[in-house]
Amino acid sequence: MEFVFTEEQAMIGETARAFFAENATSERTRKAMAATGQDAGIDRELWTAFCQELGLSGIGIPESAGGAGLGLVELAIIAEAAGAQVAALPMLGSLALSAQALAAGGSAEQQAAHLPGLLSGAVIAGYVHDAGITANGSSLTGSAGFAAHGSSAQLFVVTSNTGAWLVPADAPCVTVTPLTTMDQTRPYARVTLAAAQGEPLADPAAAIAAAHRAGFVAVAAEALGGAQAALDRTVAYARERVQFGRPIGSFQAYKHRLADLMIEIEQARSAVYWAACAVDEGSEEAALAVHAAKSFAADTFFLCAGNMIQLHGGIGFTWEHDAHLYFKRARAIQSMLGSGEWHREQVATMILGEVA
Repeated sequence: MEFVFTEEQAMIGETARAFFAENATSERTRKAMAATGQDAGIDRELWTAFCQELGLSGIGIPESAGGAGLGLVELAIIAEAAGAQVAALPMLGSLALSAQALAAGGSAEQQAAHLPGLLSGAVIAGYVHDAGITANGSSLTGSAGFAAHGSSAQLFVVTSNTGAWLVPADAPCVTVTPLTTMDQTRPYARVTLAAAQGEPLADPAAAIAAAHRAGFVAVAAEALGGAQAALDRTVAYARERVQFGRPIGSFQAYKHRLADLMIEIEQARSAVYWAACAVDEGSEEAALAVHAAKSFAADTFFLCAGNMIQLHGGIGFTWEHDAHLYFKRARAIQSMLGSGEWHREQVATMILGEVA
């Protein structure tokens, strides 16, 4: 099968890349990293421009729910462009996870009440998932760590093995505790529910399935964008840095490292867009593809970010260099939404069946 972007998809990608390259600068990202409270890890100006001026926040949401009516391929294109700049945005938790859950499993009333705020960027939602969260009627008890931008959220989409609910962040019996995290562009929080009142989503199974599919694809695409940017920046440095009277990129060992990274990235690209396309087309391979894409792309990003630091030499080891923004994001992506080992286990089970 030969996968080629349509003219519309190519235009979306070009627009998104230009937008993030111009606006998600290192200076602005570092300012967002230093922010505290509800602004921690968020470039508010960039978020408003992305949602309202660029109008791409509803890219993966059906038109019936107020979105653009496109699919996960287009969402992946946007996530890849954002990942290339390590943009400090709550896109993953608020749009790829929470908005997708609402669009797939919320009632018409729930969608009308919450999706406009999410898509405009006026409201930020956090996605909270833990199998240990229990429900007694509409009363929820349990806790979950690693809610992306949880301290900035006004609304939580809470899911477990037993259901899915909407919980306002300021509701009684809800405690949000910021966590110290490696990737300051995406800070996490622990959300604790002590008999908190939740509003059940109309179709919890559909909400959870849609959120996880979109989340896996979005974070894999983000990793792909980061990996490509890490390689591109390293290639640019290799052309400029001169050692022993010649650019360091002309040395064979250096070139071989870059070539190996390019091969890994191209494989990750195939995995990411295979997964996005499989979901959009309702393929039987979709479940397997999203696990493969997340695992492979995350590991590729980490490989490229580590090599970025090493191949930049001394400057790459300084905290002031942007290589560390990529490395921290890559390491965080490896751990979030399931480790690579867990995703590969899911793939193996789907192919081989349960092993005694």
